[in-house]
Amino acid sequence: MNALLVIGLMWAVTYPVRWLGLGLGGLKLPPFWLAFLRFVPVSVFAALVVPDVLGSPEWARRFVACAVGGALMWRSRSLGLGILGGFGAYWAARLAGL
Repeated sequence: MNALLVIGLMWAVTYPVRWLGLGLGGLKLPPFWLAFLRFVPVSVFAALVVPDVLGSPEWARRFVACAVGGALMWRSRSLGLGILGGFGAYWAARLAGL
């Protein structure tokens, strides 16, 4: 499947839901919808990353990188730090021969 088509379909699924949540402005949403909107990006990210990590022949390196990146994002609440830490862990594992 074409990568641009996949990106477009992911956008079509996630953006309207987020826009709906942000565009309602003065309306007070029920807690279920607030929780739903809160976890949409995380679930989409996991759906993209998990098959690529576990389905790869170098899954051990990628798993270490994901664990380090996830821990950094969880503790620092910084996406950039998590991505950089994940890349660093991947290359450290690769250089270590894992």
